[in-house]
Amino acid sequence: MSDHYYTKNPNAKSDETTWTFSLRGKEFRFITDSGVFSKNTVDFGSRLLIDSFELAEGTTGNLLDVGCGYGPIGLSLATLYPKRTIEMVDVNERALDLTRRNAQANQVANVKIYASSMYDQVNEKSRFAAIITNPPIRAGKKIVHEILSKAYDYLEDNGTLTAVIQKKQGAPSAQQKMQDVFGNAEVVARDKGYWIIRSQKVVDNH
Repeated sequence: MSDHYYTKNPNAKSDETTWTFSLRGKEFRFITDSGVFSKNTVDFGSRLLIDSFELAEGTTGNLLDVGCGYGPIGLSLATLYPKRTIEMVDVNERALDLTRRNAQANQVANVKIYASSMYDQVNEKSRFAAIITNPPIRAGKKIVHEILSKAYDYLEDNGTLTAVIQKKQGAPSAQQKMQDVFGNAEVVARDKGYWIIRSQKVVDNH
């Protein structure tokens, strides 16, 4: 079990591959490798999340991609929102190295890529307009739910958490977790068993 994609240094022998993929109308060139999630194509869940993502009105902060892998979600959103910085974190050093190279290959400069186990290296004073995650399901429910619940503290008022999870891999319980933490959790898209769940940090000013 030591070389899952959510480990710090995957044991899987390096076997790089390069391919192109179109996301939100832009053609990306991705370098990927063994030991990272969805090596051979942008996985369907990530695609669905990218296609259905929108920033909440009135938010001004940056974005945070938790568990960025080799970078498809964060890099595509960085291209969509060039005036914002997308922070991209993962525990997998190989994935982070690929993300840095993919940012360079696609000339995406408005990103900050660094190692973090969930939020432990994210500046605790940071408040994001949006947190996006395709969480590491195989790491277990406890970790997935921690990613979802801790997001609240890192969002600015009206900021959103958007997560993609397959129904059979725990989407209903993830939605319930987000509902408990945020007081709202809407399934904004459903396709091929994947759910895109979005919660908003609504702050009552009265």
